[in-house]
Amino acid sequence: MRAQQSVLEQINLQLSERRIGIIGYNGSGKSSILRLLCGLMQPDSGTITVGEHCTSIGAKKLCRTIGLIFQNPDHQLIFPTVIEELSFGLRNIGYSKAEAIMASETILADYQRSHWRDKPVASLSEGQKQLLCILSILLMQPSTLLFDEPYSALDYPTRQQLAKVIANLDQQVIMVSHEPHTFAEFERVIWLADGKVQMDGQPTEVIRAYEANAEQRNHL
Repeated sequence: MRAQQSVLEQINLQLSERRIGIIGYNGSGKSSILRLLCGLMQPDSGTITVGEHCTSIGAKKLCRTIGLIFQNPDHQLIFPTVIEELSFGLRNIGYSKAEAIMASETILADYQRSHWRDKPVASLSEGQKQLLCILSILLMQPSTLLFDEPYSALDYPTRQQLAKVIANLDQQVIMVSHEPHTFAEFERVIWLADGKVQMDGQPTEVIRAYEANAEQRNHL
């Protein structure tokens, strides 16, 4: 519930595909689904299970199972330097300082970003900040990554670079976007409308129906 209004209703989904897109107009409940999945929000009724865990255990305990990359990286990044940002999550789950730094340096090297180690986070571009957010989540070794409008603030070349990074992830990806073409290569697309599932299926079919509906709305 939000301001005494239901955000999502009658949602019954099993999300097993490797690449799942969620589309819908503003206020349809897209971002709320992601926050429910990672334990940042709790449902007023019903249960949500991620892997072997009920999301009622909370976001902190779910971080090694599922991770959320926010739309605005500045809402996620809190430390002054890259190495501090990367190390924080690992320290929070019990790594020693040396272990956390070593793991952080390793992932920077894996992504050819070792030169970022001591960079101020504020000096990074929006695309670089998004990648840093992804790396900080990957260090938790979750099986599922959630993306909330990851391309919204990026120019086209940066979008292409980030899309390549996301496409190469081994983890399951569940992504929210208001741009349906983003999901052309995904296995499944879910269309939310007014907090309910309007359509759920193959990307081509769902995107075609969504775009036809959007065109009708634009002519009203």
